[in-house]
Amino acid sequence: MNRYARTFNDMKLRNKMVWSYMLFFILPFMIIGFFVMQEFRQTALERATEQLESTVERVESRVHEHMGVPALLANQLVLDTDMENVATTRYKNVFQVVDAYRNYKKFKTFLDFNTEVTRFKVYVDNPTLIDNWEFTPLHEETSSSFWFRSAIEQTGRLGWYYFKNVSRSSDSMLSLVRSVYFPESRAIGLLQVDVNTSELSGILKQEEPEIVLVDEMGVVVSSNLEGVIGMGLAESAWGEQVASLEPGKYELPVGGVVSKVIVKLVRLENSYNGLKIVSVFPVESIMKEANRITSVGLQILVVVFLVALVLIYSICTVLTNRLLKFNKQMNKVAMGNFSTELVVDGNDEIGQIKRQFNQMVGSIRVLMEELQASSELTRNMERKQNEIKLKMLASQINPHFLYNALESIRMKAHLQGEKEISQTVKMLGRLMRKNLELTGKDVHLHEEFDIIRCYLEIQKFRHEDRISYELHLDPSAENTKILPLLIQPLVENSVIHGLEKTIGGGTVTVRAWREDDMLYVTVEDDGIGMLEVKLQEVLRSLSDQNPDRIGLHNIQMRLLMTYGEASRLQIESEPDRGTLMSFKIPAEGG
Repeated sequence: MNRYARTFNDMKLRNKMVWSYMLFFILPFMIIGFFVMQEFRQTALERATEQLESTVERVESRVHEHMGVPALLANQLVLDTDMENVATTRYKNVFQVVDAYRNYKKFKTFLDFNTEVTRFKVYVDNPTLIDNWEFTPLHEETSSSFWFRSAIEQTGRLGWYYFKNVSRSSDSMLSLVRSVYFPESRAIGLLQVDVNTSELSGILKQEEPEIVLVDEMGVVVSSNLEGVIGMGLAESAWGEQVASLEPGKYELPVGGVVSKVIVKLVRLENSYNGLKIVSVFPVESIMKEANRITSVGLQILVVVFLVALVLIYSICTVLTNRLLKFNKQMNKVAMGNFSTELVVDGNDEIGQIKRQFNQMVGSIRVLMEELQASSELTRNMERKQNEIKLKMLASQINPHFLYNALESIRMKAHLQGEKEISQTVKMLGRLMRKNLELTGKDVHLHEEFDIIRCYLEIQKFRHEDRISYELHLDPSAENTKILPLLIQPLVENSVIHGLEKTIGGGTVTVRAWREDDMLYVTVEDDGIGMLEVKLQEVLRSLSDQNPDRIGLHNIQMRLLMTYGEASRLQIESEPDRGTLMSFKIPAEGG
């Protein structure tokens, strides 16, 4: 090694610098360039895959929302006594049938206000009915069909199918079917709701990847492709292999082209089957731009390598020829140019320069850089301090301006006789003022209850008679001090996850009382509740680092860090019977 070092030191300066640049600059630069290009290709593929998954999830959400409308209307119609009377009455003549059909307008009303559906149809074993494509007497052909038998067997549950029908239009290639029990006549019929699949196709056409929506029998009911709606997916260009895929992510050849395939199941609550979203995106189209950029990058690397090699050689030659003008370089240093650094090792021309001079230049340069860095740091700190002052001023102005605006709205509503709106705006204003007054310090329990009351009044206004509440505050606990906003998030959780998802709404009950120097707090609702599996998931998420329910997780952490393990949040729940959340903390103040 010493011999190689001496050989290197004895080389001419021009050759030494050329080899140094080649080994320590050009070569690493080329290696890094190749690595970056490969990483770019992989990143492009992963990003395109993520975008495809995001697209499928977005489509799933919108399809689920679209299908929810006919499901909701079907649930309302099975309770419609007027429909039962029309369907089960034994008519004596045609005039009675026509008159009954003319007086029943529920189907037309639903169609006028819900573009997601195109037709309602009821099948019932009543030979006195006339088939008007809405009420149809039951025939052997219908009662023996697969979709009719499936719906009757799955009592009260929803089925989603495509099947040929005289009344079917090109705008509707999917139907919801469910059995209907008529209690007055003790008869069983079937309700068919035709879904507007043209709107579903409009949703799919907003997305770039090729997407189809197929029913349980593998029939394409909606797509952003031309000419595939109504045919079996196995009969399309995608073939049997794609049609037989279970929900998941795949990479396989489709039509001779390697593609990313994502299959997702869409199933509504209370449905015994669902639809599959199938999306295909060729890998070649994903990598087309990446390959182009890679090709351009390779060309640039080659050009840079050649140009750098020529420039380095030329510069080194020039530097060698200018050694005789070293005195001029010394004058530059004397005039304040400290960017020059002289090599002091070896027996070449530069090695003869005194090392002390190089150390002096280096020390001066370091001091100047440190001074410049210190000055820049000071300027940045002053600029950030000014930004913070402006933001603090804005944070003080905006909430007060909004509160004053709400108060003006409340007064105007009150003067115009809109008492309910005036009261709700008043509650919202009080809720804002309470939040403005919070400083992070403990508050009295009655102040927390004021915030809860304001929040619940606003929710009651939003949902009218669907939501009610009860607040029970022990007078002996009114002045007990607690952390701010400790109970209100629990109440909000009960309203959003417990009551808003129920058709009839319900009641939130909040209780707080003192007992043996402890404060007990419970928040209870009579909403949808949770299954045991879901309850266990929620309880586990309270201690997770990345929880699903951030609000409950924050409450749990605040309780544990402030009051200890004994104050852990407790949750009890049963399906369709509601949820109870409670905790206890040491009672301070009062």
